[in-house]
Amino acid sequence: MTDPVFMHQLDLSSLPWTFHEPRSRRWLPARVPGCIHADLLRHRLIPDPFRACNELGLQWIGQTAWTYRAEFKVPEAFHTEEHLDLVLEGLDTVATIKLNGKPLLRSDNMFHIHRLPVKQLLRRGTNRLEAAFHSAEEYIRTHRTEFTTKEYNDPVGGAVRIRKQQCQFGWDWGPRFITAGFWRPVRLEAWSANRFASVRIAQEHKADRVFLTIHSTLDTRTPASLRGRVRFQGRTVAEFDGSRAVIPRPRLWWPAGQGDQPLYDVELELVSADGTVLDTWKRRIGLRTIVLDQEPDAFHTARGGSHPMTRFGFRVNGRLIFAKGANWIPAHSFAAGLGRTDYEPLLQSAVQAHMNMIRLWGGGIYEHDAFYDLCDELGLLVWHDHMFACNRYPADAPFLKSVEREVRDHVRRIRHHACLALWCGNNETVMLNWEGTQKGEGRRGYARLFLDTIPRAVRAEDPATPYIHSSPLHNIQGLTRTHSPSRDEHDWDVWHARKPVEHYLTKEHRFLSEFGMQSFPSPAIAATFCPPEELDIFSPTFQNHQKNRGGNGIILDYVTRLYRLPRHYAGLAYLSQLNQAYCMKTAVEHFRRLQPLCLGTLYWQLNDCWPVASWSSLEFSGRWKVLHHAARRFFAPSLVSARHLGEDTVTIGNYPRNTKGAVEIWTSHDAPAPRRARLAWRLLTFDGKTLLSGHKAILLRPLQSVLQKTLDCTPHLEGQARAHTVLHLTLDDARTGELLSENTVLFAAPRMLDLRPALFRRSWKKTAPDTWTLTLSSRHYQHGIWLEMPDGGASASDNAFDLLPGIPKTVTFRVRPGEGRPAPVFHAVHHVTA
Repeated sequence: MTDPVFMHQLDLSSLPWTFHEPRSRRWLPARVPGCIHADLLRHRLIPDPFRACNELGLQWIGQTAWTYRAEFKVPEAFHTEEHLDLVLEGLDTVATIKLNGKPLLRSDNMFHIHRLPVKQLLRRGTNRLEAAFHSAEEYIRTHRTEFTTKEYNDPVGGAVRIRKQQCQFGWDWGPRFITAGFWRPVRLEAWSANRFASVRIAQEHKADRVFLTIHSTLDTRTPASLRGRVRFQGRTVAEFDGSRAVIPRPRLWWPAGQGDQPLYDVELELVSADGTVLDTWKRRIGLRTIVLDQEPDAFHTARGGSHPMTRFGFRVNGRLIFAKGANWIPAHSFAAGLGRTDYEPLLQSAVQAHMNMIRLWGGGIYEHDAFYDLCDELGLLVWHDHMFACNRYPADAPFLKSVEREVRDHVRRIRHHACLALWCGNNETVMLNWEGTQKGEGRRGYARLFLDTIPRAVRAEDPATPYIHSSPLHNIQGLTRTHSPSRDEHDWDVWHARKPVEHYLTKEHRFLSEFGMQSFPSPAIAATFCPPEELDIFSPTFQNHQKNRGGNGIILDYVTRLYRLPRHYAGLAYLSQLNQAYCMKTAVEHFRRLQPLCLGTLYWQLNDCWPVASWSSLEFSGRWKVLHHAARRFFAPSLVSARHLGEDTVTIGNYPRNTKGAVEIWTSHDAPAPRRARLAWRLLTFDGKTLLSGHKAILLRPLQSVLQKTLDCTPHLEGQARAHTVLHLTLDDARTGELLSENTVLFAAPRMLDLRPALFRRSWKKTAPDTWTLTLSSRHYQHGIWLEMPDGGASASDNAFDLLPGIPKTVTFRVRPGEGRPAPVFHAVHHVTA
């Protein structure tokens, strides 16, 4: 293999671009990739779009046409090549492209990747590339006006008529900013004879070998041959001529928590008859198989079980796994040009919380390359929606043709990634438009788009990755192609229907891919958008940063089911986050107890695109909410959890009725190897008196949940005892003593408990140049200890935990280089409600 100079590339993104500001009629410096909102903000021509209610005053931007231009010279060597192509990876969205004044392209799909021959238009002197971005709103007003559908998120309406990032038009967690610009890179390529148009690598796994078959599509008919090599950690493990390679003794790629993530470099050369290297292609791949398993299992009625649905789960390298994760939305309202530094903290946080899957939701974008690279490296499987969400969509011939090209473009770009687990046609289109998809043209249009056009394009470009037409995977009457023996579920009865969190305990979902609870942003994040005088959840500013109708009231409803009213916003934000964590903990622990009947829980949602009250576990800055700390506990590979056999309700007259007393103690284990462990339980009064205790040696087996003990605490809960009694559960490694999981079980809502102030004992120790440990202890039970880091600089190994009387708790802090001892501010529930 050689390192030839075969193709010339000129990065046009880095040119000194300018945009035309129509009010002042000036040409101002611009960034590519980028968007008009970011350029206007950089020149201080608009206020901070995220501050106060500024969003409302910036809607004119999406109603305006914008022009970008740049001048460049083409190196002489480019002109000697046979072909000169202008490559536009992403235009947002209704764009007319001119080169040296000559019209070159008109595009109306944000997701198309364009390659345009421009040799005849390029000059040897100065060239000018110009892009006119027309108003997307004007396009919507004048195209497909006959197509109407129920609107769920766009307050103006019609967003489905244009192939553009749907959540730009507003969502129930995001603002309405309709952007324009080059959202992905621009370059010029010069080449001769032939080139790789696309490459697909198929894998065949045998006992101790993996066979790679290279399916290459070339740009011309000029004869050329293929040769290549495969490298691992810099060492060549295979060289080949032709389209077939053999990897001996392969190291398989696994999701996080199931094994390592080794990645191989595949390097290909396209060689002419005289030995000239015409083109090269290089990608990183992981050696693995992924299957969506919907076979009957022991729980299905066909096998003598009681569940009407078959299995719904993912097999990786033949091993069934439990999917643990969250839903992903665009990492910023202005997603153009996002890169590794934007994604890495968020995705690393996902892995730190023991997640192994991200669901890339369909109302956003086909993500930038860095997103998939990181998921490969970190072991995060990607459930990948196509970019359709919640609404019905047109299905006329030009629309379908545009969508087919969109799907082919991005499936080609993404398909080689080890992380890719599933393609899904849309998010909730059937669920939210049941009547509109069950008959007539609504059903026919749905079939043309999601059962014909998209899966046909997926099969042509990526036959190895499974496809489902919608999530949740509902059947459509009369369309047998939609009939599936099993499905995933979206369960929104907690939140939208305001059902109690105990609703989750009544369900036996085979896979739960959406469910969630909102919380308020931390005071630090609220301060980034809210003036101090409006720090009230019903102020105009706060209402503008709550995009779910009635959402602030729903949060209050759920918070007050658990807690007493707080004294200030900081307290309310914290209690809302504790409630959010409690709801998700209740759900995830329940569905993990059901494994392997249930094989996945992906909560809504991982991240935010701006500072807002939302369902996220990571705030817009990447700060961990209480939920994310809780996720690190409830997604732990080995988990101890509890299930109450009684209930806490009220009767006529608002009298409390509490029958909680008996508790089931369960263990759940999803690591790939068995583990011997020690399970212990201890019933305590809030001042530390032991009422009941015990322990048990157990064996944790992969993908197994076991009812280990039924504990009747009722004799110790007479009278007012429930108000000051807690059950502490621990699960330790039998050999090392390492704490694998712990849990606390209360017998009444925290608002009914005797949560009194108590002094903490605090002991600091520096254990490494960048590491401190803090050991806390208290003589009285402390609920919901929160160690707030004012600058967000230090990371804590645990947070938002209960402190048991007489049982020390050690937290490890990592600090930035040169920083001293962390200085967290201590909070507990009684601090904010007393």
